Amino acid sequence: MTVLIELRGLTVELPTPSGWIRPVDDVSFTLETGESLGLVGESGSGKSMLALALMGLLPPGARVRGEAWLAGANGAASSRVNLLALSERERMATRGRDIAMIFQEPMTALNPVMRVGAQIAEAIRAHCAGLTNAEVDRRVLAALERAAVPEPALRARQYPHQLSGGLRQRAMIAMALAAGSTSTAHSAPRLLIADEPTTALDVTVQKQILELLAQLRRDLGLTLLFITHDLGVVAQVADRIAVTYAGRIVEEGPALEVLARPCHPYTAGLLRASPQLVRHKLEPIPGNVPSLTALPSGCAFEPRCALRQPECTIAMPELRVAGPQHRARCILVEDILEEIAR
Repeated sequence: MTVLIELRGLTVELPTPSGWIRPVDDVSFTLETGESLGLVGESGSGKSMLALALMGLLPPGARVRGEAWLAGANGAASSRVNLLALSERERMATRGRDIAMIFQEPMTALNPVMRVGAQIAEAIRAHCAGLTNAEVDRRVLAALERAAVPEPALRARQYPHQLSGGLRQRAMIAMALAAGSTSTAHSAPRLLIADEPTTALDVTVQKQILELLAQLRRDLGLTLLFITHDLGVVAQVADRIAVTYAGRIVEEGPALEVLARPCHPYTAGLLRASPQLVRHKLEPIPGNVPSLTALPSGCAFEPRCALRQPECTIAMPELRVAGPQHRARCILVEDILEEIAR
């Protein structure tokens, strides 16, 4: 497989009345073509801000450092571009065509006074100039059909408030896929970012949306960055998992490996706090995510960690090898591996 996107030391800083904060702090990872990476963490861990940085949609005043390399259209590394160095015009050409995003709450992401079909048509026209109205309408219906929206002609004429939560999310998916990287009606963006796409949905509709994303990955060869706080959801869609805490990746590896053998206390805590098929007592992680204006001097998780050591307060640990393609940001990785092996 070829690497579609590579992040190197991505850092996002935002101004606040209390000073600059870093919701994304020195994040590095690669995502191969056709792969699905689950970005997991509590609210405030920097997941959505990382996605907005890749889309070029950060709030005014934000400072960005690092690199985010996107492979060329033919997959060639020689023609790749740094997303963080693009001009606004270049970003607009890339956004929606090469990289698309499904936002967390479709009711606020969709324009409430525009019909659903008109909003999808707007995305198509932005990247496919010169199409006739008839061709745009045909592509709108094709996008809705691809997102498994029933009665697409009817739904295209409706406003967002006339749709259920599940249908609004499907409309968002249709809009994200409508203006892909080629000029054909069956094109799709090469990278799809899904930011908590199932959070506000009941479990039945949630399952349908996850199955739809899995089918689209198979049919269109999509590369997926799936953002969630729910380990049960990420287990269904991700090939690999990256667990974030206070803006940093604290554990990364193959999904089954990370879920079966977590090597960072935070990941283990998330699993203990998550419902599972085997009935067990849920154990919440004590304390709260620290404020980004007052992070601990060492490991950010140290104040909440039952395994903390004096060394944890001195400096932020580096990511350490915990297995094949598996790393964790903890000084106790070796001890945790020994405990797992017993």
